[in-house]
Amino acid sequence: MPEKIKLKLTDETHPEYQYLNLIKDILANGSDKPLFGHEGEEIFIRSVFGRQTRYDLSKGFPLLTTKKVFMRGIIHELLWFLKGDSNIKYLVDNDVHIWDEWAYKYYNIAAKKGEVLKLTQEEFIAKIKELPADDPSVKRWGDLGNVYGVQWRKWQTGDGRFIDQLAWAISELKTNPYRKSIMVSAWNPEFIYEMALPGKSMAIAPCHTIYQFVVNNDKLSLQLYQRSADTFLGVPFNIASYALLTMMVAQVIGLKPGEFVHTFGDVHLYSNHFEQAKEQIEREPKPFPTMKINPKVKNIDDFKFEDFEVVGYDPHPPIKGDITVIGGF
Repeated sequence: MPEKIKLKLTDETHPEYQYLNLIKDILANGSDKPLFGHEGEEIFIRSVFGRQTRYDLSKGFPLLTTKKVFMRGIIHELLWFLKGDSNIKYLVDNDVHIWDEWAYKYYNIAAKKGEVLKLTQEEFIAKIKELPADDPSVKRWGDLGNVYGVQWRKWQTGDGRFIDQLAWAISELKTNPYRKSIMVSAWNPEFIYEMALPGKSMAIAPCHTIYQFVVNNDKLSLQLYQRSADTFLGVPFNIASYALLTMMVAQVIGLKPGEFVHTFGDVHLYSNHFEQAKEQIEREPKPFPTMKINPKVKNIDDFKFEDFEVVGYDPHPPIKGDITVIGGF
């Protein structure tokens, strides 16, 4: 049941209080529910529905300061999405392990059936890193299916075409910037849950589902609709990732970044993150850092890790929390 915590929603001007207040809202007002498909397990979620936060990108880069956020991983993950990639090999090679559990989940199922050699997750990831990208084992077990980057850049149609939604959106922003339909969707029912053919379901159905670009006053803003939000672990990543995407697209179309608007469906805390979340909301936010992007890059496909520099980031120490691996088939 929701706890009788002190729900003092702060209205300080620092934009990070929006996030901290969201945690307080969930702890005080959320509904406790079992994990779908994992009923009876010890871990549950506490959630509220339908919330929104906003970040003015002219007032600093929204990299949360009340705990250290893994910005190197965020940049590499976003570049991975922009490549249209679905194999964790690129991430593993760059020592980013935020998707390891989902790839290993399916390998481990096969191992328990005797179809492949039993390996620990650490051994499995070490093997992915050791082998070349074209190795059959890497191609088979490192691939997560039709996840975000594939849907953004390589959406497959019924007539065999592949649609690059993001390239289309950028083209429209350059030529018809005031259209109200410049959107990119990751929600493709053909590859989700029971709607997919056997063996074709995504490793995890897209949580950050659809985003829309809008140009107002010569500034580019982006609104994300996130159907499901892991507030403690995932949301800090999502805020920084989509804020950075907004800035990158603004640069390639020749506009200044405006707002990142974050709209939530089911926004929740896992019960094994409650204590960490309580610790975080007691911390005072520090000034947001600045994100510097190499101004020479004018094509969305030309960005490299070295093109980004975070300046002035002085966060509180990290707060650890375990990833809860759910979803997919």
